[in-house]
Amino acid sequence: KRGAEMAVEECQHQFHSRRWNCSTLQGLQVFGKVAIQGTRESAFIHAISAAGIAFAVTRACSRGELEKCGCDRKIRGVSPEGEGGGQWLGGGCSDNLSYGIAFSQAFVDNPERSRGISSSRALMNLHNNEAGRKALLAHMKVECKCHGMSGSCEVRTCWKVMPPFRKVGNVLKEKFEGATEVHPKRVGSRKLLVPKSSHFKPYTAHDLVYLLASPDFCDRDPRHGVFGTSGRHCNRT
Repeated sequence: KRGAEMAVEECQHQFHSRRWNCSTLQGLQVFGKVAIQGTRESAFIHAISAAGIAFAVTRACSRGELEKCGCDRKIRGVSPEGEGGGQWLGGGCSDNLSYGIAFSQAFVDNPERSRGISSSRALMNLHNNEAGRKALLAHMKVECKCHGMSGSCEVRTCWKVMPPFRKVGNVLKEKFEGATEVHPKRVGSRKLLVPKSSHFKPYTAHDLVYLLASPDFCDRDPRHGVFGTSGRHCNRT
């Protein structure tokens, strides 16, 4: 629940000045999914939600709020590059992101997997879920504390921490702007999503992908969950 709330708040922050401002609907369908299924907005929602759940679970692990996980104490290593000599020990309480990511995969990906891997929408959602979690993984940082005579850094205790969730939101918003339009293609016995045009750059596991163009979000369309723009001029371009 906390992870989902974080995702909604971050989505609304990132899109507060846009035509689609991450408006949410009441009820089980938290986001107005009818209008945006298969679009780049949907891609962002899946990515930020998967990241939010991994983030919230990981943070709860580090704080000792969950019985099944704690800190990651396996971190060992030499001094990170460019930070002088001396050795550093794990020892600190590292964020156990591997547990948070595994939980997110089980919780967020399972509904998609049950739709069957032949579904293009499921392939899209699974890819974007993973891209959200990768935005979290790629920006882990090492924090250290010095030990030694008069604070010299002969020995340091270091641990890994997750980035602030705002950083994850910023990264995913950039991925939203550069998302790749894809379509399904059979390759042997497998179905893959490939860029719709040969001019599009190949996408990586960190990028967002979408299947359908977005509605313009200017005009009210209650049937599809589009509230329309009010209180200001709506510029479709």
